[in-house]
Amino acid sequence: MTFNEKLKSAVQATESTLCVGLDPNLNLMPDPITSTEQSNPQKVEQFLKKVIDVTADHCAAYKPNLGFFEALGADGLDTLEAILDYIPNDKIIIADAKRGDISSTAEHYAKAFFEQFNVDAVTLNPLMGFETLDPFLNDDSKGIYVLTLTSNPGARDILLKQLADGGTISSFIAKELNIKQRASKTSIGMVVGATKADELESVINKFSTSPLLIPGVGKQGGSISALNKSLEQHAGTPLINSSRSIIYAGKNEVNWDRQVAETAKNLKTKLAPITERYV
Repeated sequence: MTFNEKLKSAVQATESTLCVGLDPNLNLMPDPITSTEQSNPQKVEQFLKKVIDVTADHCAAYKPNLGFFEALGADGLDTLEAILDYIPNDKIIIADAKRGDISSTAEHYAKAFFEQFNVDAVTLNPLMGFETLDPFLNDDSKGIYVLTLTSNPGARDILLKQLADGGTISSFIAKELNIKQRASKTSIGMVVGATKADELESVINKFSTSPLLIPGVGKQGGSISALNKSLEQHAGTPLINSSRSIIYAGKNEVNWDRQVAETAKNLKTKLAPITERYV
């Protein structure tokens, strides 16, 4: 099965374009987890497995953020592998690593994520040039999501700078990725922020078949209705990510997992006008 086939299947099976971000912050995890006599990696594993249990019916994908696992030290990578093994096989797994390097370093990043961790996709940073993507582009069962128009305010520092032709660096990246896809087996997707809905359409129309990973809905305040309008003409399947607003929805309640499940279900429902175009 190709990446795009698995992506479409995951969205259709759940009737959802929701991606749940797995950002295990020990300072935000509920007291019923953090108060136990376990090591920090064990607490994270228990927490995330419960999150997966209660959200699996409502999402098509999970996005573990590598920084949170790396912060746990050597045991953090074991925890990551345990979580990857726990996620149902029919879900898309995106390693949020934002790697971007050249030559043999990039080759080893590709081996790490596509062979060792065996995730479906990984986020990449193209700042050092599009050659940084090449080691990832030889497997049609895998995908990459390239930072193109990010949801943070700092996107204006670089990505939204205007070029001589009137476009932005974001639109230039999208156009170049479209060209690169023609010679690549791996699915090339783009990371574009829901908080940038006003600028989004002029970027994604440069690569209208690209899968999209869309952060910025939830705590960052991106508008679902504005996002829906921006995606009206986009053919590539989107995944709309929410992390903190879902996984920490239960705060310190004893039955915190119920609120996590309810929040994921509600967001899936709110995303339905977008999802119905892709099922």
